[in-house]
Order: sequence, then structure tokens, then C-alpha cells
Amino acid sequence: MFWVLFLLSAWAVAGLACLRLCLAAVRAAAVEPHAAVGEHTLTLYEAAFLSGGPRRVADLTLVSMARQRRLLLAHTGWATVVDPCGRDDMERSVIGAIGPGGQSRIAPVRAAAAAADAVRSLADRLVGAGLAVPDGGAGGVAAGVRRVRVAAVTVCALGLVALALPLPATEPRLLIAFWFALPLALTLGCLAITRMEIHPYARWASPAGQRLVGALVRQADGTADDRTFLTSVAVRGVHAIGEPDLRAAFAHREKYAGDHWERRA
Repeated sequence: MFWVLFLLSAWAVAGLACLRLCLAAVRAAAVEPHAAVGEHTLTLYEAAFLSGGPRRVADLTLVSMARQRRLLLAHTGWATVVDPCGRDDMERSVIGAIGPGGQSRIAPVRAAAAAADAVRSLADRLVGAGLAVPDGGAGGVAAGVRRVRVAAVTVCALGLVALALPLPATEPRLLIAFWFALPLALTLGCLAITRMEIHPYARWASPAGQRLVGALVRQADGTADDRTFLTSVAVRGVHAIGEPDLRAAFAHREKYAGDHWERRA
């Protein structure tokens, strides 16, 4: 009966993951948008945050300044300041992250700009308006879905280990497999329901924020002007960049120790 311990562990992992996903879905549905949300027009910075979080805002700022020839993004992964006068808080954060030397690798600049006060203020405003998920989506639906997927894999692994144990003839392996199929069915069913009801899973945007981002995309007329180009970067990320030099510059995504964002209490 040693396999029962593995079964109890499988139920615990599956049940906890599904419970956390359900709670995250309830919290997301309970976010009350501000009364003026229906009339709100997203800025590109706001759309970038709702689509990809703080790092997407940093990417958008870098690309925007590069398009205006006020920042040089080399294909080797270096950023060089051409115009040291930032036009808004985001641009000033990027220039400050590059440093007094006027040149730096893109990865640490991106990380520092994403963690700047300007991005935190933007996040707080969006959360206050009911457009963004509090706490950076750490307990959001997207994170919950990832936990349930991990739980499903864990249940399978525990079941295989249990079936690999030496068992007495009175305990058929088919019956043991059936017992492990129950928590697996729970996780898969939870994932299926979530996909039908909530997909796509937004890490940063609330349902109201997702609707505004969708409206912003529909308003883009498809022309090749700067506004449409930057809207694509804000919503889809740097992989939407069609210019070879800029794509090469952002291809240098080496891991940087400070490349994270935390909300201050």
C-alpha cells in the first residue's frame, strides 16, 4: 500500500493547483473597472504594460527613441545616446539607465528601465483604473494555468513511480492507474474549462484592460507609419519589428541579474 502515499501526494498537488487557479479567476473577474474606462484611450506605454508588463514598456521606449534617431541601437546589442534630453519620464529613465558615458549594453538598460519609478507609477495608475492585475500578475490566471500544467505533469510522474513499485498480486496495476487518472482528469478538466472561459490568459491586463488593448489594435489602420509600427511593438513585442538592424539589436537578450520587476509596497 506504499503507492497510496504517492496517490495522496498527487491529489494534494492537483487540488491545490486547481484551487489557486479558481481563486485567481474569481479575483480577475471581481476587478472593478473605473467608471471612465469606457472613454479611456490607451497610450502606447499603457498598451505595452498591459500586453507585456514593465519590460515591454522598456522595449517600446528604446524602439521609439531609436525610430526618432535620438538613440542608436547597434546590431551588436549596444545602446548609444544621441539626444540626452528625454521627452517624458520613460525616456529619462532609459537615458539614466544608460549612464553618464552615453553607452551601455541593451540588456541592463532594459532591466533598469523596467524597474524605474516611471513604470511603477504607470502600473499603479492602471491598477487603480481597474485595467491591470495587481501585484504584477503573480497570482493571476496565467500563473495559475502554469501551476495546473505543472501539477498535471507531477501527477503523471507520481503515477508512473507508483506503478513501477513492486506490488502484491492482490493489487492490480490497472486499478492503481485508474486512481491516478482521477487527479489527472481534475487538472486537465480545469485547464479545459479555463481555456474555454478565460483564454487568452493575460498576465498583466484585467478583462477591461484586454478589451481596450483589443480596441487599440483594431483602430490601427495597417499603414506603415510610426504610430502603427509602435502599436505593433507595444502589443506584440520586439519580435514584431520588421527592421533587420533593430531585430539584431534586440536579439542580444543575455541574462542579467537585475532583469526583474517588483512592486513596492
